[in-house]
Amino acid sequence: MSDSTRIYSQHISKQFNDELEKLRADFAQMGELVTRQTGDAVTSLLTQDATLAQSVLDLDRQTNEKERLIDQDCTQIIALRQPAAIDLRLIISISRAVVDLERIGDEASRVAKQTLDLVQCDSGTKGLKEIRHTGELVVEMLNLALKAFHTGDTELAYKVVKFDLDVDQEYQSAMRSLITFMMEDSRAITNVLKAIWVLRSLERIGDHASNLAEQLIYQVSGTDVRHMENREIKEIVRD
Repeated sequence: MSDSTRIYSQHISKQFNDELEKLRADFAQMGELVTRQTGDAVTSLLTQDATLAQSVLDLDRQTNEKERLIDQDCTQIIALRQPAAIDLRLIISISRAVVDLERIGDEASRVAKQTLDLVQCDSGTKGLKEIRHTGELVVEMLNLALKAFHTGDTELAYKVVKFDLDVDQEYQSAMRSLITFMMEDSRAITNVLKAIWVLRSLERIGDHASNLAEQLIYQVSGTDVRHMENREIKEIVRD
């Protein structure tokens, strides 16, 4: 790995360096699993593919196990190595970020369960256009957040934080459309409600992706930007 992507100190102990690198590699692998879950969950719903939806649920077991192992490694490194400065921030940020990744996996599983329910009932889904667009946005957000984590790019991380506003606006617009569907045709209420639950899960995925980006900014800058306004985060990233 090049120095430009190494987000931790170099130590006399090669084992310590290897432990930190393994931690980053395991986090990246968990990120890939969750990104796959999210993309497949949206695709399964749009295509009414029950097999793909079931594979999303199966992946969730792997995601949960990854979270457990990474959390265990973080605790062990802190206990044995007593890291400081950027090394400690790396471990803390990953420990926090895996929680968001696991919750993204949970939301993807909820979308997959809606797919299985719809397939079993042999009923179509209202709001597919809105679901597709929102799904594309949150998958892009997740990809960018994980790329920022891999490269240590705080500018990219800030872009993800700003991106969350677009997802929120898209969510609100989609909700208005779906409410209109229900008002115009009461027979569509059941399916529209399912679409609303899916959109809610996608919006939460966007929130968690934004949290990932905030953890990367903390890791690099040393400033905890959670709950800060975007303009404040921008100043920290630009400094």
